[in-house]
Amino acid sequence: MTDAQETAADSPLRTTGGAPLDDGGSSAEGSVGSVDGAPTPLLEPREGIPPVIADEASLADVVAAFAAGSGPVAVDAERASGYRYGQRAYLVQLRREGAGTALIDPVACPDLSSLGAAIGDAEWDLHAATQDLPCLRDIGMRPAQLFDTELAGRLAGFPRVGLGAMVENVLGYVLEKGHSAVDWSTRPLPEPWLRYAALDVELLVDLRDALEKELDRQGKLEWAHEEFDAIASAPPAPPRKDPWRRTSGMHKVRRRRQMAVVRELWTARDQVAQRRDVSPGKVLGDSAIVEAALSLPPTVQALSALPGFGHRMGRRQLEQWQAAVDRARALPDSELPQPGQATTGPPPPRAWADKDPAAAARLSAARAAVTTLAETLSMPQENLITPDTVRRVCWEPPESIDAESVAAALTSHGARNWQVNQVTPILLPALASHA
Repeated sequence: MTDAQETAADSPLRTTGGAPLDDGGSSAEGSVGSVDGAPTPLLEPREGIPPVIADEASLADVVAAFAAGSGPVAVDAERASGYRYGQRAYLVQLRREGAGTALIDPVACPDLSSLGAAIGDAEWDLHAATQDLPCLRDIGMRPAQLFDTELAGRLAGFPRVGLGAMVENVLGYVLEKGHSAVDWSTRPLPEPWLRYAALDVELLVDLRDALEKELDRQGKLEWAHEEFDAIASAPPAPPRKDPWRRTSGMHKVRRRRQMAVVRELWTARDQVAQRRDVSPGKVLGDSAIVEAALSLPPTVQALSALPGFGHRMGRRQLEQWQAAVDRARALPDSELPQPGQATTGPPPPRAWADKDPAAAARLSAARAAVTTLAETLSMPQENLITPDTVRRVCWEPPESIDAESVAAALTSHGARNWQVNQVTPILLPALASHA
């Protein structure tokens, strides 16, 4: 067992009762957020709710303030998922020592590259960074380095890693989380929402500092830095191929003509949603698309009788959906979509026993070894090594089953150095015993 494994075997930091994290504890007012051992509700930002920045002159003042600030910058963004088309940001929150908290309207100020430049090489502190980085990149903000408090919590072994749970367990404060799923495209934004948004970055740097010390105590800090660097340097994700195949309930659709109906309806819905700037689900539900695909209705009247195409839908809407169905019905067989998607990876594991029994045995042994090591290190298995990486190495192991070859195989599939160092020793016997 390595030093990191020995340390990780201890339970991770818990301070729900309000005990100081170390000498000094949180830098929030009152240091540690508890009274008589109970977590303290955090009801107001330290400097009150800042005004929303919605013009270039005010933005210039924020840029100057954050350029003059010091230390890491807490960053968060609010989207309107389920209400609007796409994943653009509708509010950006930042906090930095010496600059205070800023709430910025990226609809009124769509280019925040000057703010990104003012922050420069300072560390960004985010919670679940991969959720917010795409929409922040769209408005000109890209971190040079970051610290992800959610990922840090996973690596440190916390069972609950939502921001509210982490702030309560680590810092002893209770955040009000009732506005997380509201329509952030609303204007003007109600004051309770703005208070919630400001509080989301209020203690983010404090949480980061506490988690850094805990990761260091467990011998995992360098591992975390590798993960954070990988997130910060990752290129934007390419567009999904055939996104219509992800329609909920698609598993019911088996015939190619039915698949064509899903594709046509999905595409028509997406065009309408984009034009109206609303969530596609508000235009037409996935379940309605699947029902139409299974039924192949020949007329508008037949379509209107299906679930999801009820009496509330106007004749014009029904005609546009029927036109999509008709397009699919009229396609020649050569233009119908093929079942499934071409994949470059291994087949589904359930098929391994028939296709390659030795590979199935390797996978079983490797999964058991990864499970045991993840438990020893007190972290989720998927953070120790992705299941896809394990499957690929077990399906096509290196020609030579030695430490160098296995490490090279893991690296070629995107594993970080720390993951390679931890996982290579446990994969060797799993691969060698079923070569």
